[in-house]
Amino acid sequence: MMGRYLQLMRLPQYVKNLFIFMPLFFGLRIMNAGLFLKTLVVFVFFCLVSSAVYIFNDYFDREDDRNHPVKKGRPLASGAVSNKKALVFMCLLLAVGLTGGFLVNFNAFLIMLVYAALNLLYTVALKHLAIIDVIVISIGMVLRLFIGAEVSRIHLSMWIIIMTFLLALFLAFAKRREDVLLFVEKGEKARTVVGGYTIEFLNVSMIIMAAVVVISYIMYTISPVILKRPHGDKTYLTVLWVVVGILRYMQLSFVYNDTGSPTRVLLTDRFLQMVLAGWIISFWILMYL
Repeated sequence: MMGRYLQLMRLPQYVKNLFIFMPLFFGLRIMNAGLFLKTLVVFVFFCLVSSAVYIFNDYFDREDDRNHPVKKGRPLASGAVSNKKALVFMCLLLAVGLTGGFLVNFNAFLIMLVYAALNLLYTVALKHLAIIDVIVISIGMVLRLFIGAEVSRIHLSMWIIIMTFLLALFLAFAKRREDVLLFVEKGEKARTVVGGYTIEFLNVSMIIMAAVVVISYIMYTISPVILKRPHGDKTYLTVLWVVVGILRYMQLSFVYNDTGSPTRVLLTDRFLQMVLAGWIISFWILMYL
């Protein structure tokens, strides 16, 4: 039974919450044990809040999910966990997560509240509005950055914020693309918002977002804060990894039609994992050593 509750929490989605650590990483403070520990604690509490949001979404969409080829296996859609127990569990997670955030950092707590409220609106109404739905998803990723910045007291580069928002848009458009493909091929609407998109529109949108993500990263690597580092003038070389990563994801989407879940793709695609590892290692060598 515990496994069903863990499934309800969507633990693999916690990968997205790692963006809370990005201010530490880009701020070159990831090796600061005190800041890392504090950020880790907030990360755990935010994960509980995000799980509560996922449970609310699953509860609200349980009827539609029963008609989806993959989502029908979720605990609420399948009936493995009762609605009442799921809602009680959701409230418990939300209470613990927000209370913990409040005790650690008040500003981070406020951002968590904004995140929860925004996702509440998303589940109830905003996800049915084409373009608005992916904008909200992308804002959620940026809020993760802000939480990490508040806890670590690190100023975020505008290029990091812009890049995160645009990358989230790129991934959200890829996810919607698979929803539209499902509708075109099988006549099944995974989401009502599918009617507001076409494959052509999503393809163009992904290409545009891919281009501006790369440009944003290039601008970051040649920004004054980076160039003043000992090896900062070589950081532009890490652009290679970003370009290859974007191209691989576009290949998965356009060629293999397999980007419905960005988290699953990252956790299963060895090519992307090697690219990510290569970027982290090369950035670490240039910035930290």
